[in-house]
Amino acid sequence: MESRIGDLFEVDDVDALAHGCNCAGVMGRGIAVEFKRRWPQMFEEYKVRCKSGELTLGGCFPWMAGDRWIYNLGTQSHWRSSAEISAVVSSVDRMLNHAESHGVRRIAMPRVAAGLGGLNWGEVEAALAPVIANHRVGVIVYQLPCGV
Repeated sequence: MESRIGDLFEVDDVDALAHGCNCAGVMGRGIAVEFKRRWPQMFEEYKVRCKSGELTLGGCFPWMAGDRWIYNLGTQSHWRSSAEISAVVSSVDRMLNHAESHGVRRIAMPRVAAGLGGLNWGEVEAALAPVIANHRVGVIVYQLPCGV
């Protein structure tokens, strides 16, 4: 797992972007708002999948946006609840399985579940390290520069 400081949406050396989201069909705060703004059709499908029960805690909803995959990771059951480490691990594992089968080599994501999800990044990172190590896909974790 590589770590970088900067704007996740400016990265040009990855095949996919990922972010944690709730399974209630709401992208109203945090980085999810930018995913919703940039890919409104993905957001509409995300809402449908949440309502139908297709995207559940620990699940992953992949969306092809041009030549780049977007992975919506089911890390929180509801926007009012905290993320769960077991759900983060499960959703990232599902993402990486999908990525391997679709030729994705590198994925960029924020510190999933450590912002609005309420989890400690050190604990999340430690839980994700063995999962990521079991796959051939590179994962780059972005954080914003201090003061941003």
